[in-house]
Amino acid sequence: MIKYARSHLEQTSLRVQIWGKAAIGLYLWQHIFGGHLEPADVTAQWREGSQKAGKTYFSFLTGPSVVPGYFSVEAEHVVLVLNGREPAKIAYATQWLHYAQTLMETRKIQHVAVVLLGNEQCNNAWIQPYLKRNGGFVHLLFVTYDYAFVNEEDIFQWPLGVATYRSFPVVEPSWSMLRDPRSYLCNFLGTVYKNSSREALMEILKQDGLDKLCWIAAREQWQPQETNESFKNYQDALLQSDLTLCPVGINTECYRIYEACSYGSLPVIEDVMTPGVCGNSSMYHSAPLQLLKTMGAPFIFIKNWKELPAILEKEKKMSLEEKIQRRKKLLEWYRNFKAWMRQKFINTLENSFLPSDKG
Repeated sequence: MIKYARSHLEQTSLRVQIWGKAAIGLYLWQHIFGGHLEPADVTAQWREGSQKAGKTYFSFLTGPSVVPGYFSVEAEHVVLVLNGREPAKIAYATQWLHYAQTLMETRKIQHVAVVLLGNEQCNNAWIQPYLKRNGGFVHLLFVTYDYAFVNEEDIFQWPLGVATYRSFPVVEPSWSMLRDPRSYLCNFLGTVYKNSSREALMEILKQDGLDKLCWIAAREQWQPQETNESFKNYQDALLQSDLTLCPVGINTECYRIYEACSYGSLPVIEDVMTPGVCGNSSMYHSAPLQLLKTMGAPFIFIKNWKELPAILEKEKKMSLEEKIQRRKKLLEWYRNFKAWMRQKFINTLENSFLPSDKG
């Protein structure tokens, strides 16, 4: 009986090791899973954490010291978190895939799933040959942006999340975040590209003196490195504004959307498709931002920034109580969204990796 019980137990429990080799892994672990990492120091060479969820025991490894072949593989099931945004990152991601493939071939591991920070124009063809459906070894792919190959069978859309590479924190909603009046109607801190809709947005804000009611800090060059001051400014702007303006960049989906949600500032999203091969999949026909729309995101979607003055007029007339209710709804939606993504991730792995009772 003990033997039977033990084999039954082993059948229902899964050990999954997540190798975080892209910053998006921190969004998965700390924001969606609510997991912790030791040491807490973000510059540490090696950080790890673990958590039991569902029938699965997860462990998470990240840091520059996590290098193929130089750490112990302690699970038969592996989730690789990779960056496929540009050629240099893809070359690095490919090394990890080849390492995982070798482990599969030598029976050290049984299953591999990939969480991929996709290319902003959805040029992800390089990963296709690695998928099991195409003769490769990757069972499941979770990928950012509106990748047309998302099918909800083995390819799933994954949220971009917050800019963890800039150490955007896990924000716990507070009483004051919910209830305090905010000094600004809206905010936009970011790069204004030549001939972009962001230029049009700036013009519209200046026209009616709306820029006086909003926290606007535009720059002409994108800066990947935050200074402590610029980062604090940005967080303050989110916390002090009722609306966060989200003009399209290279892709409609941006970190700003999720960062605004973290602080209860409602995203106003320019709902237009950006150039590239992102777009409608066989599953969804509501691109862009299919995942967020499917999950009922309570955002303001607009097609043109000319709609903004009317939105800001409406804002001026809203009572604090109405704004509090709206913040509540937004913060609760975002909390549920993360919980739902976590559950979906766990269920998808368990359904794919656990032996089915039918066998």
